[in-house]
Amino acid sequence: MKKLLVVLPLVALLAACDDDARVASRNLSKAADNFEVNRRIVFYNGITDQYMLTVEGRCSIDTSSTGKTLHVICMTGPGEYKKHFLGLSDNVTFFAEQLESVKASAYHYRVTFKPQQIIPDIDFRGSTKALKDLAN
Repeated sequence: MKKLLVVLPLVALLAACDDDARVASRNLSKAADNFEVNRRIVFYNGITDQYMLTVEGRCSIDTSSTGKTLHVICMTGPGEYKKHFLGLSDNVTFFAEQLESVKASAYHYRVTFKPQQIIPDIDFRGSTKALKDLAN
């Protein structure tokens, strides 16, 4: 029993170990998802050898579950964002370039806690008359 109590924490500790590059990569992805990374995202047509579109700025990227759509969300100002949906195909591809270096730890995981997420924004659509009628 004593051996088990010693072995379990060691196994848990070793399971938490990860390569420095993987930890830094996750931290860089977290920074990009928090709009802290300046990127250039280029869409390229492999048949015509031409750039189709370039998006630059503090952008987060995410591929759809099918891998055929790319979602690009960019911060354009304080509290202002633009979201783009871009289709990918056999001849259209993209690459995302990080334009400047960002500090990211290879030793500590980054966790972002946002208490604002607990309190929802509520949008009311309708007339006050309909609301009064509903209350009566």
